[in-house]
Amino acid sequence: MEHTSQAHAFNATTHVVENQSYALENYNSYTSDAALMEAVQREGGGWAQDELVAFGAECGDSARIKLGFQANANKPVFRPHDHYGRRVDQIDFHPSYHELMNVYRTHNIHASPWTNPRAGAHVVRTAKAYLNCQVEAGHGCPGTMVFACVPAIKNQPNLAEKWLPLITNGHYDPRNIPAHLKKGITVGMAMTEKQGGTDVRANTTRAYPVGAGGAGEEYELVGHKYFVSAPMADVFLVLAKTDNGISCFLVPRWRPDGTKNPIQVQQLKDKMGNVSNASSETELRGALGWLIGEEGKGIKTILEMVSLTRFDCMLGSSSGMRAAVSNITHHCAQRKAFGKKLVDQPLMQNVLADLAIESEASLAFTMRMARALDNSGNAHEDNFMRMGTAVGKYWICKRAPGHAYEAMECIGGSAVMETSIMPRLYREAPVNAIWEGCGNVQALDVLRAMHKEPESLHAFLSEVKKAKGAHKGFDQFVLGLENEFTNVNDMEYRARQIVEKMGLAIQGSLLIQSDNQLIAEGFCESRLTGNGFAMYGTMPKGIDCKAIVDRATPSVDWLA
Repeated sequence: MEHTSQAHAFNATTHVVENQSYALENYNSYTSDAALMEAVQREGGGWAQDELVAFGAECGDSARIKLGFQANANKPVFRPHDHYGRRVDQIDFHPSYHELMNVYRTHNIHASPWTNPRAGAHVVRTAKAYLNCQVEAGHGCPGTMVFACVPAIKNQPNLAEKWLPLITNGHYDPRNIPAHLKKGITVGMAMTEKQGGTDVRANTTRAYPVGAGGAGEEYELVGHKYFVSAPMADVFLVLAKTDNGISCFLVPRWRPDGTKNPIQVQQLKDKMGNVSNASSETELRGALGWLIGEEGKGIKTILEMVSLTRFDCMLGSSSGMRAAVSNITHHCAQRKAFGKKLVDQPLMQNVLADLAIESEASLAFTMRMARALDNSGNAHEDNFMRMGTAVGKYWICKRAPGHAYEAMECIGGSAVMETSIMPRLYREAPVNAIWEGCGNVQALDVLRAMHKEPESLHAFLSEVKKAKGAHKGFDQFVLGLENEFTNVNDMEYRARQIVEKMGLAIQGSLLIQSDNQLIAEGFCESRLTGNGFAMYGTMPKGIDCKAIVDRATPSVDWLA
């Protein structure tokens, strides 16, 4: 008689999946984000409501989210030569990356404020990029290069007339072929070198005029670039030295006659984060390019591009925070521990609410800066943008890594697994703080603006003071901030402390002005009063953490 043990009989039931959350997918990432919808309306982009609702549904779809995972699981691969030994400098990407790039392009995230300028255009573009970056951050870098290059190239009308129609249209063509054979092209940037890094005045790459030289004319560039952003691009903005100083050039991957321009990729950078996107070391061996603007004015020219890329760093860090908050609140609303859902436990509510407030404050600052871009040409808005970009790039991007780490703790061990989005968010978090000028560079830029453009500080402080009188703690904090500017003896040493206070002050002001007492009160009480704040989850009593968490939690219909 055959014997069946009890262990064998119950073997099929040993692995029952229970008390595990479901992945955050198949939801609308726009309509689930009350803070974003309010900001779009508040800052002048309400006319795009239907468009953003539709895009939010796309960004929350499981198929779109899967593309982000695939693009990061398959790094770009560099092939210097073709099968026959000809130099091609080809960078191959997984198809998912190209699909994401095509989404960025066809939804006009790269150019809508330039091609369809209207009130709120930058606000709407920022909202789209914010949603899109939550799916995958890496392809946002080349998208940003295309968006940000436009003002710089406009400094040279003959080049703008030829190149901008190809740069700003909705076609994405990843083929490694001459630009004149494409309907749409992409843009990269090559500024820094080994010996100088951020100090581009130490650059040694040389540019030699082919003829008489001058604005819009041909030069040949010789030198080495240590960080080239988007090395698979069709054209690059490159800094090189002429007899008159550092100058800015537009350099194509291929020459107009169809031959390969000698821009030779040496290697791809093996990065901790942003792995779906390629960055490289590159040599220019007589590469043909055209001068943008005057010789010796290249830093001023390319800073018009850098200002916008720094803004997109603010945007990217804010987006990463929202992605983290969405995932952890979604998880904690399902997961139980010690007999209760995590979201119903007071200490976890404290942590989640604190992280949600950080996310909202970063978004409010970013969207206000988008409105300043929409009002370019207005002296006050331009001055506010000048100072606000440096403050925001420092403060928001600095807050992102700690935010990502704390968010991982809310999930626990599963957040460390690469099958989760959390490790990717964690690796991405430091990128925006370091790229386009790290913390010290931004803090010193604030001091530089104060000295050379004092009206930018006046504009910034006037925006801060718009909320004066609404909260006692806020008023006292602003008074302390103003006192920081009375002692000019050691401002460089104190620069980070000053900029931190500026960041907190403008965030507090904007949240108060947004007329959401729940969030404004939580921010001011936890960050501007008493001894300030340290670790997340240390907010004082009297804050309605549950309401803040409920507001931040995505609405997922199929889960209900």
